[in-house]
Amino acid sequence: MAVSPRGRAGEPERLRIGYQKSSTLTIWLKSKGVLEKALAPLGVTVSWHEFSSGLPLLEALNVGAVDLSADVADAVPPFALAAGARVSYYASESPSPHAQAIVVKEASGVRSVAQLKGQKVAFAKGAGAHYLLLEALRRAGLSIRDIEPATLSPADGRAAFENGSVAAWVIWDPFLAAVQRQGGVRVLQDGEGLSAYRRFYLAATPYVQRRGDVIAIVYTELQRAGQWIKANPGAAAEWYGPVIGLDTATVEAANARRSYRVQPVDVEGLDEQQRIADAFTSAGIIPKKVVVAESPIWRPA
Repeated sequence: MAVSPRGRAGEPERLRIGYQKSSTLTIWLKSKGVLEKALAPLGVTVSWHEFSSGLPLLEALNVGAVDLSADVADAVPPFALAAGARVSYYASESPSPHAQAIVVKEASGVRSVAQLKGQKVAFAKGAGAHYLLLEALRRAGLSIRDIEPATLSPADGRAAFENGSVAAWVIWDPFLAAVQRQGGVRVLQDGEGLSAYRRFYLAATPYVQRRGDVIAIVYTELQRAGQWIKANPGAAAEWYGPVIGLDTATVEAANARRSYRVQPVDVEGLDEQQRIADAFTSAGIIPKKVVVAESPIWRPA
């Protein structure tokens, strides 16, 4: 059930934030009570709402169940825009192209993306990995129709990969780091030169229009959280490992590949958002043309 963002007369207003387990910076702010302290002078309290993946999170944003979204993969916003969601971009993380990859078993005979033709490939629908796969196939002269897609959650994808039900798995960190540390895995293709893998932060457009002051505080605190995690890799991994259920070494390896540099949404990021939207439209996954430039963008003063 959605929580009303506005309190009764004299009561604080509530900022409702949606996040996933992969929302490292937002979970850091949540665990430390940072936003509760920073927003108290504005008379704003915070409630936290966890989602299983980016698509349901942005759907909740669109229907007014939450006000702000933590980071989602770069492939997710085009789906929301295609559905007519009234959402605004308010931040992004700079590129982390090595934080996702197509992997195969070390003993696999597949040595190139072109050799995935006719093979079963696991990936999460609407994730950044989905776009990486589309772009890698396109560069190899193939399309999604040339493989057998298996749209699976990260947990189900790993199980299918390990038991040999799929020939390849397209996955992102920290799940990528986890399967690599297990051994017997080879990276067939990561995002270098194909997919920058920016993470985007979005908010309900009516909320942005009404409470730009709140957005500004959240933006600043996300930047600080990112700076702390990069400056303290060991401590950050020790904190985040139990949150996501992974060992410290795996989390530290994953964090090393992710930029965590929160910045305003720039032209390069929007251009790639358009390329992602066009790729999904061409593949018949998004039913209509999406014009990313028509989306509202919040930028810090």
